[in-house]
Amino acid sequence: MKGETVSVLTKLTAAEAKVFLRDPGAPAVVAGIPLALLLVFGLMPGANLPDPKYGGHSALATVIAPMAVTILLAMLALTLFPNAMATYREKGLLKRLSASPVPPSRLLAAQLLVNLAVAVVVVLVIAGVGGLALGIPLPGNPGGFLLSIVLGTLALFSAGLVVAALAPTGRAASGIGSALLFPMMALGGVWVPKEQLPPFLQHVADVLPLGATLNALRATWAGDAPELLQLGAMAAFAVAGTAIAARVFRWE
Repeated sequence: MKGETVSVLTKLTAAEAKVFLRDPGAPAVVAGIPLALLLVFGLMPGANLPDPKYGGHSALATVIAPMAVTILLAMLALTLFPNAMATYREKGLLKRLSASPVPPSRLLAAQLLVNLAVAVVVVLVIAGVGGLALGIPLPGNPGGFLLSIVLGTLALFSAGLVVAALAPTGRAASGIGSALLFPMMALGGVWVPKEQLPPFLQHVADVLPLGATLNALRATWAGDAPELLQLGAMAAFAVAGTAIAARVFRWE
């Protein structure tokens, strides 16, 4: 039974990967926007020079590269993933799966695996391009970076799962996801670095899932430890979002 489950999940994941890659716009947007931001801001004069505002580290390593990674995760979690699941519901695919021997949850797992694989690949590309083309050092605290990116991914995808659970159509999912994404970027320290936000908004940035992810990645890229508040916020959002989505999710 376990081997059969793995086989079904493997086949569904391969099929979902083909669907993802069949639309050339999706991979281009997912990979292109973070890389474009990295290159545009990274090529600005002084971007890779030590800056007292960032503890003697460069803006490129402690702001721009973590921002590119966070935007990538947020776009996958809040726009592409919910859109795909809501579109499947809209077309009746989830309803048909519920009447078949293959549980709809396998499709959900396959979608998550494809998105996580894309995230891993693009993060590696960002680190590679940043290192080779711009001289960005690798994260100075690799263990903390890995923990932060795992918790941040779980937190953001749990929010995307709630959107997928509530949105009746793919278009609605895209709209709701975008409505969440842009305010979270504004309040999380993407448009304006956390240090330049008013004190109250700095605290807000540390507890929102996108802001907590970004600021934890910033700290670990600079070689520091992520704050416990940020880690706790990401873990809490991951648990709460998954629980809410499980309660309200409808397959049809």
